[in-house]
Amino acid sequence: MDEEPEDIILDLELKITEIITLNEKFKKENLILIGEKNKLLTELETKTKTVEKLKKKIDILQISKSLQVSGEDVHDARIKINRIVREIDNCIALLNR
Repeated sequence: MDEEPEDIILDLELKITEIITLNEKFKKENLILIGEKNKLLTELETKTKTVEKLKKKIDILQISKSLQVSGEDVHDARIKINRIVREIDNCIALLNR
């Protein structure tokens, strides 16, 4: 009967040691995953900014193409551009609210 409690204690010590080892392993793995997540978030943010810049370039190219194709005189083109700039300013003002 004396051996049983000792065996139980040794078994518990082994299990506790295993749990501590696994806990440390998972903490390290968690830190690695957090680092990877932060790296991916930074990369995503960079890619999102690039996409936004490219969308703006596409809009500018579409506007310039529409002005070229239309064949309107310079005065009408300036009026169109001023209207577009005002719309952009309004959008920016709404976003800043």
